[in-house]
Amino acid sequence: MIALIITLFVPPNAGSQVLATQNPYKVEAAFLRNFAHYVVWPDTAFPDNSSPWHIVILGPDPFGEVLEKTFQDRIEQGRSFEVHRTDSIEQMPDCQILFVAYKDSRKRQSALKALRGKPILTVSDTPDFLIDGGIIQLEVEHRVRLRINLDQARDASLTIQTKMLEVASEVLDKGTIHKVK
Repeated sequence: MIALIITLFVPPNAGSQVLATQNPYKVEAAFLRNFAHYVVWPDTAFPDNSSPWHIVILGPDPFGEVLEKTFQDRIEQGRSFEVHRTDSIEQMPDCQILFVAYKDSRKRQSALKALRGKPILTVSDTPDFLIDGGIIQLEVEHRVRLRINLDQARDASLTIQTKMLEVASEVLDKGTIHKVK
């Protein structure tokens, strides 16, 4: 199953376990990029047909230059990518993908509550992110694990494709966590 995850999300020249242990944020950046392919947003999530994907890091940036390198010259569904960073939800620009880097659970929960119902894919690598109301929780250690909150995805009018659900380790659906593998 890990081979399928790596095939779907990580660049072909990257060894899965070596890359994950050397720099987990390279793996997370690759996942963020590919979420644009495996998640469907409503048309209202973009100002127009040529608008770029806006990826925002909320809180202390764990990626550094990795994000710019990952998204440089990439096009998905006819759209380029722009990366933004902010420390507060009040200063956050409009976006389609939000990586919530807050380690403080109260700040994380407050941000997720403010975004509820908006067509924004929320992602984090913090424990309990799904319970806090996030959509995708990444865990990159010796293996890559995805946990997906379908309830929140539906609330945000996002459709997560079956290929992503098949590689998830857990899916929260209708209030119940289901182990997938």
